[in-house]
Amino acid sequence: MSESRRVEELTARQRGIVLLIAQGLSNKEIARRLNITEGTVKTHLHNIYHHLGIRNRIALSAFVHGGRAD
Repeated sequence: MSESRRVEELTARQRGIVLLIAQGLSNKEIARRLNITEGTVKTHLHNIYHHLGIRNRIALSAFVHGGRAD
C-alpha cells in the first residue's frame, strides 16, 4: 500500500494529530489545542504508529516531511 493511501485511511482526528506532531508540538500542547487529554493523544499516536508502520514521533515527522526515518 502506498504511503499516501495509508495516511488517507487515518481518521480526521489522527491526521490532525499527525500535522501537529510535524509542527513540533508536544503531546501536552496537542491535547490543549484539541481539548482532549494527553492520554487520548498517546492512544491516537499508538494507533497512528501501528497503522503507518512507524516507531516514534521523529520517524512520523520525517514521514510527513517526505523522508523515512524508521
